[in-house]
Amino acid sequence: MQKQVRKSPLRLMAVAVALTAGLALSSGAAAQSKPKFKLAYAKCAHCMSMSLVPGLAQNVDIEGINFTAGSDALTALVSKSVDIAQVTYLAFVSGLDKGFDLVAVSGQVNGGSEMLLGKDSKLAADDWDGLKKLVAEYKAQGKPFRIAASRGNAQDLHMRGELAKHGIDPSKDVQFINIPNPSDHAAALSRGEVELICSVEPFASQIRMTGVGKHFAFPYDQAAGRLTNLIVTRSDVIKEHPAEVKETVAAVVRLVDSLQKDKQAWVASIVKGTGLDQKVATEALNNAYPDYRMYRTQTKAIAGMMKDLKYVSTDVSAQVDKNMDYSFLMDVTKKPKTELGY
Repeated sequence: MQKQVRKSPLRLMAVAVALTAGLALSSGAAAQSKPKFKLAYAKCAHCMSMSLVPGLAQNVDIEGINFTAGSDALTALVSKSVDIAQVTYLAFVSGLDKGFDLVAVSGQVNGGSEMLLGKDSKLAADDWDGLKKLVAEYKAQGKPFRIAASRGNAQDLHMRGELAKHGIDPSKDVQFINIPNPSDHAAALSRGEVELICSVEPFASQIRMTGVGKHFAFPYDQAAGRLTNLIVTRSDVIKEHPAEVKETVAAVVRLVDSLQKDKQAWVASIVKGTGLDQKVATEALNNAYPDYRMYRTQTKAIAGMMKDLKYVSTDVSAQVDKNMDYSFLMDVTKKPKTELGY
């Protein structure tokens, strides 16, 4: 008969502990093997949906970081505090003008701009002749016609281009008031500190729905059109972390596809990120358009318009071609760049 060897309880416990520790180490190593990536985005209706991107990512651990404005997200990117950022077409062009290392890899959401008058204004919506006359009257009386926006965001550019198109010189005929935080736009209009404001959603809808101001125009009849957001990174990130860039672009594409089908998660992200009412968030999305394409020709037109408006010191149209990389979108969507805005 074969002699049965009995193992002591202490030895069995030691084996169990060793196995548990081994499993824990294996699990920890697996978790650590997932690359980390930092994503910056701004606090506005069309930007807040970026908070959903980390949950849509595969094979990469994305940390989403929310900033007050797209210009702050751009600063974080160029200072290498983050790896990739949602910024505006305007910020992209401005960055190229400043010599920053920026590469656009995807679109995200467009729209989100609205020009609003104070509630007591007698001007009717889209009465550009009336606005031009009113501005001239202020100028004749030696009073500044004050227009506010957040300097550096897409709404600021949309507005300036629209004013110029309707015969109002944005550098001579009006006085601009910079209000960096768009959540302060309603208070400025309510206090009568400005005559007109170009705000971003959902704060534009908040102004209308609370009766603080009223709609004047959607400023989309200029070179930038409705174009607003780009996903931008740096050349060093593309060189050193191409897989992470691709996975992030893939997550943005999934986001855009999901937003086109169901906006409830988008509404929830706006409410959570801004603290505004769900009705305001829902209304804001009537002026936002999910789109992962990057519009090269229009971007070059934006660059030219920004030079004409003295928003930038040089015309960077020629740099746009080499600083818009369609390869990640092409890889993810399996579409040629001619179908992706090129």
